Amino acid sequence: MSLLGVSLYDRSIENRNNQELIMKLKTLSLLAGTLALTLTATPFAVQAQQNPSSPQPRQEWQKKGQFQKLNLTTEQKAKIKEIRNNTRAQIETVLTTEQKNQLKSKKDERKAQRQQGQGQQGQEQRREGRGQKGDIFDSLNLTETQKNQIKQIKESSKQQIDAVLTPQQQEQMKQRREEMRSRRQQRNPQ
Repeated sequence: MSLLGVSLYDRSIENRNNQELIMKLKTLSLLAGTLALTLTATPFAVQAQQNPSSPQPRQEWQKKGQFQKLNLTTEQKAKIKEIRNNTRAQIETVLTTEQKNQLKSKKDERKAQRQQGQGQQGQEQRREGRGQKGDIFDSLNLTETQKNQIKQIKESSKQQIDAVLTPQQQEQMKQRREEMRSRRQQRNPQ
């Protein structure tokens, strides 16, 4: 009987050892799988950060415009859109046909760069090349008269838009304009 008891005892120890070995193998395989998944997913995560499908804050600002956080009513949005369309039309009347074509070409070029995900890089190159990013008119060789007319049109547009906004929205807009101005000055110290 003692021989049978020792044999059963040996088998129970052997079964326990096998179970421990199986648990260790399961843990190891789980760790190996996790490591493999991590190594596989990391390049995709890095690529997603380098080429984001969702817009960056700056791109989002440009896409939605400077009015996005003002909580505009539908009526305000419609009026501002109308003012902006009128402003563009007025500016186009100041430009020559050649200047209009150059302007359209520059806008198409910027749009293509944004679609290719080169918006940020392109902006940096434009800043280095000719100052502020928003000065698309600099490359049009405007006369002093044209510059003055465009300046007046833009100022009138700004005043019309401000008239559409509530006092609180006007204050928020004023703060944004000041922030943009200070950022511009930091980028282009003179």
